[in-house]
Amino acid sequence: MKNIEEIISNLKVSIYHEPDIVYPEKPPYNPHTAYPEYFLNNVSIEANDVYNAVRNALLLLGLDKKNYNTPQWNPFKDIIKHGNTVVVKPNFVLSKHDKEGDLFSIITHPSIIRAVVDYVYIALAGKGKIIIADAPQMDCDFKELLKIIKLETIQELYKKELNFDIEIYDLRDFWLDNKGDPKNIYSINRHKLPGDPLGGVVVNLGKDSLFYEVEKYKKFYGADYNREETIKHHHNDIQEYLISKTILSADTIISIPKLKVHKKVGVTLNIKGLVGICTNKNYLVHYTLGTPSKGGDQFPDHILNFKETMIVKLQRRLYDSLLSKKNSKTDILYRLIINIGKYLKLLGFKKDKKKIILDCGNWYGNDSAWRMAIDLLKIFIYADKEGNLRNTPIRKMFSLVDGIIGGEREGPLTPDSKKCGVIVAGFNLCAVDLVCARIMGFDCNKIKMLNYILNQKGLFKVDVDKIKLSSNYNYKDFFNKRNKNKYFNFEPPSGWEGFIEIC
Repeated sequence: MKNIEEIISNLKVSIYHEPDIVYPEKPPYNPHTAYPEYFLNNVSIEANDVYNAVRNALLLLGLDKKNYNTPQWNPFKDIIKHGNTVVVKPNFVLSKHDKEGDLFSIITHPSIIRAVVDYVYIALAGKGKIIIADAPQMDCDFKELLKIIKLETIQELYKKELNFDIEIYDLRDFWLDNKGDPKNIYSINRHKLPGDPLGGVVVNLGKDSLFYEVEKYKKFYGADYNREETIKHHHNDIQEYLISKTILSADTIISIPKLKVHKKVGVTLNIKGLVGICTNKNYLVHYTLGTPSKGGDQFPDHILNFKETMIVKLQRRLYDSLLSKKNSKTDILYRLIINIGKYLKLLGFKKDKKKIILDCGNWYGNDSAWRMAIDLLKIFIYADKEGNLRNTPIRKMFSLVDGIIGGEREGPLTPDSKKCGVIVAGFNLCAVDLVCARIMGFDCNKIKMLNYILNQKGLFKVDVDKIKLSSNYNYKDFFNKRNKNKYFNFEPPSGWEGFIEIC
């Protein structure tokens, strides 16, 4: 068993590419082949090439190569031992695509989760704990999501065949039932959730936070309408995050993000996907009110006219003074003012739709969200289960990215489906993200979150020249500056168009 630092320092990344691969539809997503290491009697009559793709991505990394194609093959033996607690962290975000697109352009497909769970079980040899956990967006109907992806069928299979319990956690402390209408945001629709069975842990990064000494902290905006809560946890040397104790207590975490663009940071993947370890996302700074010339990143400079500027300011005041209070009286007043506001549109007080897309820091100039993501990465690597930061990595980790179907254009919430047929895997989450961004056709140096990784020291520092790429396709001179190949050629979000693409 290798030590944690040695594991994370492993910069080998695999890309398994099978262009025509499709997700299997029949749960619990059994493999269609009884592989030598497969320990169940259930084999699917439906083709499950995804299971085979996961298997090949692990093989390309050279994991337990000497035992490959034998019953003893155990690809996770270096990161999981008997008795461990292993958290499998997918990207669950939402329970529906608001523009009636493919939900699996947004979330991790359960067939990939199934394959990963099987190899985790092999490493545990039935002795330990497997938890599937994530904190979706506040308006995700988790029960509806589970009905769609049928994750409980994997639980039932393991219980019936192996008498082994797999736990599934929604880490959020509440959810917003907006009844399918994004404008239905009132307090009456907020419902408390059990959340993480172990609770949450407040981690204060203090001076180690990338928000430390940010002067305009009074303009911070979080994931919800109560800015006071966000600012309370992010000012000067108070830089706090509320993190799942289940996550912090795990021996090993396997991250399974979606290959997808993101309107605030450029790409989602592993690093930005760490918002899913937070039990209260209003601790997370998403953007800063105003334009860059005013110390903000909500909109680019000189894009709004006078009337649009007034509407934006009024809207934020209403959020601060009414919606943030989360009570029925202020909700009624907000609704009344909004109805009056509809008449103001007749007087020309309305925002251009192309400009609305950029609101909330949804453009390449967002200088807040990437900082939040890097802060979470620090916590993910260095915080112990009590929330104390250590000098050495605390837990083992692995990443396997679902790129069978990716998400482009208006990601992460309403992306267009992008058929890629690819699985990317590796031990170092940062190295995997760099490889993923590059195969998406983006310049990593132009994505602040990834540029930071490329220019830091220690475990955050990833020298692309030291990434060892292994693939069934030829990716020669992958990070060479003269390599202008856009590979899957993803279209970025509107606010990033023409800025991050390889050119």
